[in-house]
Amino acid sequence: MDRTLAAVYSPRAEAGGGSRSGGLGGSAPQVARWLGDIRSYFPSSVVQVMQQDAIERLGLTRLLMEPEMLEAVEPDVHLVGTLISLGKALPETTRETARAVVRKVVADLERRIATKTRSVVGGALDRSARTSRPRHRDIDWDRTIRANLRNYLPEQRTVVPERLVGYARAQQALKKEVILCIDQSGSMAASVVHSSVFGAVLASMPSLSTRLVVFDTSVVDLTEELSDPVDVLFGVQLGGGTDINRALAYCQAKISRPADTVVVLISDLYEGGIRDEMLKRVAAMKAAGVEFVALLALSDEGAPAYDREHAAALAALGAPAFACTPDLFPEVMAAALQKRPLPIPEP
Repeated sequence: MDRTLAAVYSPRAEAGGGSRSGGLGGSAPQVARWLGDIRSYFPSSVVQVMQQDAIERLGLTRLLMEPEMLEAVEPDVHLVGTLISLGKALPETTRETARAVVRKVVADLERRIATKTRSVVGGALDRSARTSRPRHRDIDWDRTIRANLRNYLPEQRTVVPERLVGYARAQQALKKEVILCIDQSGSMAASVVHSSVFGAVLASMPSLSTRLVVFDTSVVDLTEELSDPVDVLFGVQLGGGTDINRALAYCQAKISRPADTVVVLISDLYEGGIRDEMLKRVAAMKAAGVEFVALLALSDEGAPAYDREHAAALAALGAPAFACTPDLFPEVMAAALQKRPLPIPEP
């Protein structure tokens, strides 16, 4: 255990020598042995952290281009981020292995989030679709009775229907629209992975119309790929600059029913575009009735680095910017769809 830790964390490990283990030294056989050792000595959660640290501290990214190395690593969100950042640099012999690694992580994430997301968001959509002033033929009597049980009069053996619950009429049952606008700069890798999976889950819900847009200094609409989040991820190019204003301009042009639309901007808000125009677009969308949510990160990590001035400016417009874990995201979406106060976590 001491030797495997020293390979990455000793003071001279990055130099590739001088420590008890001599570092990993970029040698493929040595790295393969080290990957096997850490799996033997440490639990999976620790293995994932050590792998990521080895990639970042020792510059082992090039070894991920070898299929044998990819088969040996423990798949996790950070590894997926590294693989999609390599993108077209991956040799043909490695791409299928890389897709298999990404698919495994995506499948694990879907199992974790899909049921809760469909339940929480679906419930919010169902409640939004009901009306409290229904015509007689539109009254949902079962829900109306349940909602008024406290008004039961024993002597009359009846319930006073103080509040009526009705079915939505056809014109009220239009799909809600969700636009996920995702910053694909390098620091947002984990957020891109989680957002892509959530986008695919939301797109599978018939009562929602979901659009997924990724951006750096250009804008790419990946909505057509949402049936397979793995295709979405390999359509992302992590790194580069950031033009939030351009991305929001694209999203704004796609809004047809503002009052029924939720725009979720997932970005650390380090804007390289026109700041004032970005804020004007957010203000215009909110004035039109769009529910606007700004997430500084969508990941399991702690507080992210972000542009505090821009976050404060958005908050002043009524669009608070906060980090969100994947477990909380369904509640955030449900609140946004119902136009309720967002469940913002404590700092």
